[in-house]
Amino acid sequence: MGKQMTEMLKGVLEGVVLAVLALRPAHGYDITAWLRDEGFSDIAEGTVYALLVRIEKRGLVDVEKVPSEKGPPRKVYTLNAAGRSHLDDFWRTWEFLNGRLARLHDLDRNRKADA
Repeated sequence: MGKQMTEMLKGVLEGVVLAVLALRPAHGYDITAWLRDEGFSDIAEGTVYALLVRIEKRGLVDVEKVPSEKGPPRKVYTLNAAGRSHLDDFWRTWEFLNGRLARLHDLDRNRKADA
């Protein structure tokens, strides 16, 4: 599933990161660690940071710099109202696609069973 999984994740990673931020404010490393703990092991830390820059520029998160015990201050990202609205749209789209894909998958399985 390697390459196919990576390609599919690219399309939904923004929604996934916004969903993580809906749970709690976090910095990039926290988000990457959470994703890896949840089985998204192929996501590179740099990919998450680049995505955070994009969603910050689009105004979907609020950012606060907090002191770090190790190195420079960390940016902590908090989902704001615009981000929440975007995430709600993501979930609506996801539910629509998931329903259609599940139906298509069932049709394919039934076709194979009948063959």
